Amino acid sequence: MDLEKIQALMNQFEDSDLRELKIDDGDFHFYLSKNKNKISQQPIVKSTNPIEKTEQAKAFTPKFATQNAKSIKAPIVGIVYLQAKPDQPAFVKIGDHVNKGDTICIIEAMKMMTEVKSDLTGTVTGVKVENEDLVEVGQPLITVEED
Repeated sequence: MDLEKIQALMNQFEDSDLRELKIDDGDFHFYLSKNKNKISQQPIVKSTNPIEKTEQAKAFTPKFATQNAKSIKAPIVGIVYLQAKPDQPAFVKIGDHVNKGDTICIIEAMKMMTEVKSDLTGTVTGVKVENEDLVEVGQPLITVEED
C-alpha cells in the first residue's frame, strides 16, 4: 500500500465513527485507534495515612502557572518513548527548562525512530503521555510555560 492510500485511509478513519481499525495483509500490518489513555496529572503517592497522602501530594504539586502553557504535539502516529534507552533518564520531566530544538521524546512508527523536538522555549508544566503509549497525530505530549 503506498503512502497516499495510507493517508487517505487515515483521513477516512478520522472522519468515521470507528474506534479501531486493523488491517493484516501478508507482510503489511496497519493499526489505527482513536482510544485515548487518560493520564493523571498528579503524581502517585503511596501511603497508608490519608493526611500524609495529602501533604505529600501538595509537596509534589508543581507550582507553575499553567494558564498560558502551550502543548507540544505528536507529529506522527506511533509509540512514544520518553527516554533514549530504558536505563537512561527521561528527556524531560516536570520543572525542566527546554529550549527550542531540544529533543523531548522519540516516536517509533513502522520501525522508524523520529526525534520530536521542542518548538517552544520554557518550563515543562506537564507530561501528557506515559512511556510506550500509542500516540496520535496532534495529541499533546508535553505542556510548556513559555519564558
